[in-house]
Amino acid sequence: MIKAIFFDFYNTLVRFWPPLAQIQQASCQEFGFHLDQESLSYGYSVADIYFNRQNEIKPLALRSEEERLDFFSRYEQILLENAGLPVSLDLARQVWQVAISVPKDFVTFDDTLESLERLKGKGYSLGVISNLRRDMNQLCDNLGMAPYLDFCLTSAEIGVEKPDPAIFVAALKRAGVKPSEALHVGDQPRSDMVGARGAGLHAILLDRGGWHTEIENCVQISRLDELDELLAHAPESLLLHKSEPGVSGYYPDEQAAG
Repeated sequence: MIKAIFFDFYNTLVRFWPPLAQIQQASCQEFGFHLDQESLSYGYSVADIYFNRQNEIKPLALRSEEERLDFFSRYEQILLENAGLPVSLDLARQVWQVAISVPKDFVTFDDTLESLERLKGKGYSLGVISNLRRDMNQLCDNLGMAPYLDFCLTSAEIGVEKPDPAIFVAALKRAGVKPSEALHVGDQPRSDMVGARGAGLHAILLDRGGWHTEIENCVQISRLDELDELLAHAPESLLLHKSEPGVSGYYPDEQAAG
């Protein structure tokens, strides 16, 4: 029986505003490139996999300023390439520097607060697990999520990044439940799905953009408000796969990532 539900933060409960694809589109236009936001959104979905894989190897917070610039230059290059615009690393760096200069903030998805309220009302213990090195409690309070959450855990607090099972084990201890009694919901096949399963939790992939349909061995939803019905009708055995989600060659720069 599921007693606790843990959520990833970014791209699961919240997104950026203005939307990143909109910022990216305007930044590209400054260099004479015209890309549609749907293509750029797909580019972000692939680049974010690279982001999480590399952050797992060496957290960005531990990298020098030069290393971070090199990282985001490659991130931007992957983004644009998958949006249909192959560019040099130097040009990618220039586009990234324009995009990153645009002010933005977190906002909740349209189904986040209602879903959290409904799940909390059904007696689930709810928590956030994030690799974001920010004051997560303050962020969740500012966004109106705090009344529904029992705790927030970050990689800075625990000392490891998802998908390290240790951060999920810490969440289990905070919620006071066994692995078989907990479910993790997130948008990343590796950071969220592999990490949660590595600690023995149930896991669901939230694919809001429909970019991960090729991922196998993984229960998926496209909106957070689908979770309540799934929990009510799906057998728990459906939520716990023993094999790792993913497809061959799925991760960008896999060889470089190790």
